[in-house]
Amino acid sequence: MSTLLRIDTLQDLAAYECDPAWATLDMAQFLHSPPDAHWALAEGSRITGRLSLWWQTPPAYLHHRVGIIGHYAAEDAAASSQLLDHACAELAARGCTLAVGPMDGNTMQKYRFIIERGSEPPFLMEPDNPDAWPQDWQANGFAPLATYYSSLNTDLTQEDPRIPATAQRLTDTGVVIRALRSDAYEDELRRIYQVAAISFRNNFLYAPFTEEEFLDRYRAQRAYVIPETVLIAEHDEAPVGFVFNVPDYLQAQRGEAIDTLILKTVAVLPGRAYAGLGNLLVAHSHRIAHERGYARVIHALIYEDNSSLIISNRFARPFRRYAIFAKPLTP
Repeated sequence: MSTLLRIDTLQDLAAYECDPAWATLDMAQFLHSPPDAHWALAEGSRITGRLSLWWQTPPAYLHHRVGIIGHYAAEDAAASSQLLDHACAELAARGCTLAVGPMDGNTMQKYRFIIERGSEPPFLMEPDNPDAWPQDWQANGFAPLATYYSSLNTDLTQEDPRIPATAQRLTDTGVVIRALRSDAYEDELRRIYQVAAISFRNNFLYAPFTEEEFLDRYRAQRAYVIPETVLIAEHDEAPVGFVFNVPDYLQAQRGEAIDTLILKTVAVLPGRAYAGLGNLLVAHSHRIAHERGYARVIHALIYEDNSSLIISNRFARPFRRYAIFAKPLTP
């Protein structure tokens, strides 16, 4: 007989076992985006599933009051069904009209399921999940709300013929592109945040995030960063764009040479003055990757209805797809 447990602190789970493939959440994951409630499904001394709920500070979406489901894991379809039914009832009771997930609080944290895996192995910081999980969500009435993809460029010498004119125009207006300064990493992150806080407002399911949330996210990636591959665009010494690249260190864990750079984030301030800057930052990333001996660049986790799609399609081919799911609720 399975029992639903309301978990107030992670110490409440200390007496239980769970599948080591998804393991118990650690405190850091909760501190980044504390849930309004966390639930676990127990069968005897074993946890068979878990999820967190957020309803107090939802992202905007059409006319809906959105409830978020994240920190999700379930060992089988029966556990998934019990958890998701409970989650939807809880969110509906709090006035939510649409359940959305998987998302660990907001889009600054882990979110999305892989729905088409392809043949490429996982890359660094990519979300992953058992293939059954999105199927279980769909079996419980959820449908894709938005889709994403990652693409791969294996010819880093190809050039967009429009780039030289774009580079000259931006240079003429005073835009300068430089590498991140490794001896001032925290200060550089604060400069990047000034762009992200504005640029990300147009992202799907955007919710405001603080500078500290942003810094925590990128502090955790410092060990992976090669400063020459992180570029900051400035105009009159003020940041106006950036591209954040990291090597795919998962290749080394598989015993392979690291020949892939991951283009994780590209962001530019809105306005005609900086038109084409995103393309230019991507082109610079490809050139730098080639000069440093990389053979491939992954354009990671691109929203399929985003302008980034245009940038990526000029250089790379999709190899994996992801989705975030939603289900209408009846209050």
